[in-house]
Amino acid sequence: MLIARGGSGQVLYRYNSATACDRELPACQGPGNTKVGGLLEATAKDRQPRARSCTSAAAASRGVGWASGPIAGTDMVYAAMMEGDRAFPGRMMADRLSGAFRRAKLSK
Repeated sequence: MLIARGGSGQVLYRYNSATACDRELPACQGPGNTKVGGLLEATAKDRQPRARSCTSAAAASRGVGWASGPIAGTDMVYAAMMEGDRAFPGRMMADRLSGAFRRAKLSK
């Protein structure tokens, strides 16, 4: 997960290693792959929430979920990715992150 300033996209916080954040995985929206940094960049520019998911392995044994959006009541945005055989769908990630931001008093 990455948290950045809206507009500039300046990264303020990164959870997990640079290796995890730099993984290219199916974008789940049209053909091609993307990285969590690419999702963050798009969200920092337009502040639009995104939540999507799809399979990440040919045998459909693994999935990837993407979630991003503004952090309520702040000028910050986030982007998150989860991949694996038990990865949450993007909508579920977005819902849980919204609650986590409120509990941490990061958002209103």
